[in-house]
Amino acid sequence: MTEIQQRYITLLKHVLTDYHRMELGEYKLVERSNATWKTKLLLLIDSILSTKGFAVCRRILPNKENRLNGLDWPSNADTMIGVKRMDNIEYCVKTVVAENIEGDLIETGVWRGGATIFMKALLSALGDTKRNVWVADSFAGLPKPNKEKYKADEFDEHYKVTELAIALETVKYNFQKYDLLDERVKFLKGWFKDTLPSAPIKSLSVLRLDGDMYESTMDGLRNLYPKLTSGGFIIIDDYEAVNGCKQAVLDYRAEQSITETITVIDRSAVYWRKK
Repeated sequence: MTEIQQRYITLLKHVLTDYHRMELGEYKLVERSNATWKTKLLLLIDSILSTKGFAVCRRILPNKENRLNGLDWPSNADTMIGVKRMDNIEYCVKTVVAENIEGDLIETGVWRGGATIFMKALLSALGDTKRNVWVADSFAGLPKPNKEKYKADEFDEHYKVTELAIALETVKYNFQKYDLLDERVKFLKGWFKDTLPSAPIKSLSVLRLDGDMYESTMDGLRNLYPKLTSGGFIIIDDYEAVNGCKQAVLDYRAEQSITETITVIDRSAVYWRKK
């Protein structure tokens, strides 16, 4: 990658995360208008404690450190994952392209599409015109917990957060505004349990799971990890942020006797490389 191409990638990374506004103080956070009373109470406590250097939930006052680690929720950004997780995507995509690791790229759970937009930009900058980028989401928020089947999701309330429901048309528009929407961007609309088993994906080189819940994470693992090529990367966004997500990963690794070392990206996400 040339210096000019790298500058483009770095700039795009900062724009997608809204990191470039931090110096100017031009930022605000997504408001959780329909949160439960428990969540609203946590947000109030957090806003008070954050002024004293503490925080108790994801809505942390915006500053460079929190934006790097994806700990706040910027309203103007096209992704909430922060700069370090974007750095990880850059590393994974550059590696599979440089080493000719076969397979497409996918993210399950895309919000406004920022991470997949960045994947497509990386492929374009690297001159890779063969791989697809799969954008998998319900585009309607998260499902209600199936408490009988997935005990770990019993108290999960992500389905109540309407701010997580971003329409397919909005995500497509976000690709278009960066001039990155073409036939190599493939959309999978619906609940993962319905779309992933029949998804026409032959192989994957980068698999990024951002489904928050046990069920959503397990659906991604069971249906997509077998398609991950040897030498490919799996990234788990919510491993240290949501107990159900972490438990799904641990259960699947035990079930499939997966022993590859889990590497920490930041305070939330991890990844490993498939043998």
